[in-house]
Amino acid sequence: MADPSIDPETPSSESSNVDTPSAEALNPAEALGPAEALSPAEALSPAEAYARFRHRQSSPLLAAFADGYPFALDDYQREACGQLEAGSGVLVAAPTGAGKTIVGEFAVFLALRTGRKCFYTTPIKALSNQKYADLVRRHGTSNVGLLTGDTSVNSEAPIVVMTTEVLRNMIYARSATLTNLGYVVLDEVHYLADRFRGAVWEEVIIGLADAIQLVALSATVSNAEEFGEWLSEVRGEMAVVVSERRPVPLYQHVLVRHRLYDLFAELAPTARELPGAGKPDVNPMLIKIAHEESRLVRDDARRPRGRTGRGRRTVSYGSGAYGGAAHRSRYAGSGSGPRSLRAPSRPELVELLDDEALLPAIVFIFSRVGCDAAVRQLLESGVRLTTKVEQQEVAAILERHVVGLFDGDLRALDYDVFAEGLSRGVAAHHAGMLPTFKECVEEAFVRGLIKVVFATETLALGINMPARSVVLEKLVKFDGETHADVTPGEYTQLTGRAGRRGIDVEGHAVVLWQPGLDPRAVGGLASRRTYPLRSSFAPTYNMAVNLVASVGRERARTLLEQSFAQFQSDRSVVGVARTLAKNEEDIEAYWAAAECELGDFREYARLRAEIAELEASSARERRSDRRVEALHTLSILKPGDIIQVPSGKNQGWAVIIDPGVRHDHQSPRPLVLTEERHVRRLSVTDFPAAPLVAGRMKIGKHFNPKDASSRRNLAAALRARLNDVDLDAKRRRQPVGDPEIQSQIEQRRTAVRHHPCHNCPEREAHARWAERALRLERESARLHARMESRSNTIAKHFDKICLVLESLGYLTGDGGRNVSEHGRMLARIYAELDLVTAECIRAGVFAGLTHPQLAAILASLVFEARRSDEVGRHPRMPDARSNAAMIEVRRIWHEVSLVERDARLERGPEPDIGFSEAAYGWAAGRSLPMVLHDSDFTAGDFVRWIRQVADFAGQIADAAGPGELRDTARLLVRSMRRGVVSYAPEVDADEGDDLTGADLP
Repeated sequence: MADPSIDPETPSSESSNVDTPSAEALNPAEALGPAEALSPAEALSPAEAYARFRHRQSSPLLAAFADGYPFALDDYQREACGQLEAGSGVLVAAPTGAGKTIVGEFAVFLALRTGRKCFYTTPIKALSNQKYADLVRRHGTSNVGLLTGDTSVNSEAPIVVMTTEVLRNMIYARSATLTNLGYVVLDEVHYLADRFRGAVWEEVIIGLADAIQLVALSATVSNAEEFGEWLSEVRGEMAVVVSERRPVPLYQHVLVRHRLYDLFAELAPTARELPGAGKPDVNPMLIKIAHEESRLVRDDARRPRGRTGRGRRTVSYGSGAYGGAAHRSRYAGSGSGPRSLRAPSRPELVELLDDEALLPAIVFIFSRVGCDAAVRQLLESGVRLTTKVEQQEVAAILERHVVGLFDGDLRALDYDVFAEGLSRGVAAHHAGMLPTFKECVEEAFVRGLIKVVFATETLALGINMPARSVVLEKLVKFDGETHADVTPGEYTQLTGRAGRRGIDVEGHAVVLWQPGLDPRAVGGLASRRTYPLRSSFAPTYNMAVNLVASVGRERARTLLEQSFAQFQSDRSVVGVARTLAKNEEDIEAYWAAAECELGDFREYARLRAEIAELEASSARERRSDRRVEALHTLSILKPGDIIQVPSGKNQGWAVIIDPGVRHDHQSPRPLVLTEERHVRRLSVTDFPAAPLVAGRMKIGKHFNPKDASSRRNLAAALRARLNDVDLDAKRRRQPVGDPEIQSQIEQRRTAVRHHPCHNCPEREAHARWAERALRLERESARLHARMESRSNTIAKHFDKICLVLESLGYLTGDGGRNVSEHGRMLARIYAELDLVTAECIRAGVFAGLTHPQLAAILASLVFEARRSDEVGRHPRMPDARSNAAMIEVRRIWHEVSLVERDARLERGPEPDIGFSEAAYGWAAGRSLPMVLHDSDFTAGDFVRWIRQVADFAGQIADAAGPGELRDTARLLVRSMRRGVVSYAPEVDADEGDDLTGADLP
């Protein structure tokens, strides 16, 4: 979000608190403040001057506040501030860069003037740091404090900046710091749609005292009125102020080779003062280019074929409307399309932007590797965009930021390459970078020293870094599972960085032409400026015990019914009744078509459907525990056991040579000989299900797996032994699922065989109509369930959470109304696997571990691998003791999962040991170069996860109470907060704070 620039000469808190002449003492001609002074050509008419005078009379505090800025406030800013001064809460929804934070700063001003407190919350630590610095410049250090997970600066100041998690934890802990709190600013409140952290915003909104005035600042969303209506229900009077006007017009372009084309035939919707009605026309030249390109594509290339030649698309690359990989290499020649349509190289792109006076620019590349590669390409091309004076300023910034880092660390981080790029005015910006390096880039870019930043989409959600232009290399990105189109909301966020208020008269968004790009699709994307805000709220175990402890179980349930998620759920079934009525008509028509002369085909079809559902249920039940069964079976294998490898390239029968049960308690890796005489070392990945053990055979003492004759003789003996074993009988002895379910299946199969319709010659024709009826019945059942659950969906989920907590002893008493000692311990753990962690503490899993071993275990409970991190990696625990503890953690996770399944709750993610070795090494004192060399993590990811493990260890220390575990956890925190981890500023966009209530004043 762009903050309005603040003149360093503007009054400080001391001057802002000086009494000013009252509005009544001024005549209309004198009533204009410094921000509203007009030139003679802009002089107001007497009527306008009187209206302005009356406005200053009605809002004297707003007038005094506006006088402190060197620019006039926008109309929407005045409206929102006026509502706040009148005693109402306010939701402000406006485009990126429109100056929404002015309203938040007015709340700060009001707090200082009225002797109350104001908490200014942000979603990320970087924004907290930036806002803290801004407010200190305006109001002085004595009036402003900062609270983050590991930083406390002047926490009892009248103005405190913090991340939203800190305020949530304060509310649960009933912190004394909340005393005299009059205003809360929720900056970037649209974060409540975030799948992982969004619930925190709703917890704060619901949990704050009614007397506190709320200022919610949001990006432009299409359902701001709905959101405002909910806020009014929960908070009382809440004004909604929406502005769709961009302060700087944004022009849209498409770059085809070396030529910039306007995307729209007329003025772009984002360049208009207000959005107009109707769909704008796309530039006909772009349509013509697309048609010419399509003629050059091979006729058969428009339908990619798989090996079968049936036209099956082998690679999914978004919808295909935005071109890209799915359209490459389809041209008639050997090249990748006509030279005139190819995208320019990155050095060529920067040169073109420079020629068009479009620098500074942010070039969004949806790949960390791509961003780093772009910087290297520009360095290799000799690009230099800075002057001698600018290079000296960059050098000073670098020196100030890295002065505390060791030379060895800098070498491991490729500092020389980074510094050379920065010196030339070129940099990358992504979550994989060291936070210190990202801060260098941000400071240099804001000061105009960096001309081109190659960034991932995380920059669009980060701190204030506006540019003159924004370039999108592609409109398709990998979302962790597949290549997906950029959404209108994402496009708005990305391009919203273009156009610096007070510097640029216009901003520019540039999309690079890709093979197969449809200009109309791009036009539709660029003209849809808003997106709906959807709640991601869901109760957690930690939330449940905190709420029950704070307000009691019944009150907690009532509070949860006030969530935005429930509010939207109640509205989401409009029109469902109409759909149900139509479904009923169609169902009856299908059953009529399925009638059979021999009997009741409806009854017969239902029996068949029940068999299919029972078989599917049985299969799901078996799959859920297969991995545990496989690990158990592998752990008890002996040399000579004959097993069947269920899948993979080694599928088939084999004999165990060495069970591979390792002394460090890692997963077994048996060495086997296959029927084809191949000796293979297998892993748990070869056993998605437990291996079938068919029998045993003797392996000679002198067997040598490297000797061909030994392998040949043993393979012959294996085949002979297999001939003597009743393999079918062995297979029959494999678990087949719940006996009760199997009995039900057999009963229905018998009923099907004896049903009169079973022998009907038209049975399958009848069955097709019946299947349509049954499918619609299932859909109608889902709709009915949706209708029935439209009320209290969140509360019912809360009841299930409480049921699990009662069964495990975290809630006690009649109806689980009391929080036990274990529950109070759980209330201090803020993590996705909070309940598993609490169970591990209760079971003593962490007892006796050294602090590096504890780091390895805790890392498995917070780490979540990126999809790209998982490829080719085989993580393991660092030593036997930590591995034994990890086995216990997995056992507890499995037990908790079973309890959750019984309560019909989705189980939590499985612990991931992908970061455990790195955490162990850092806690043990290894250097940064050594840890990074032995892992696949970037410096930025490493720092981020180390911080999360350290924060988590602080929670464990607080939750565990006095004793050995608390001492070990605190030692772990101290050992991890060193070097780049403690020195680097807190700027990660995915990182929240977990400051616990006990740490608060």
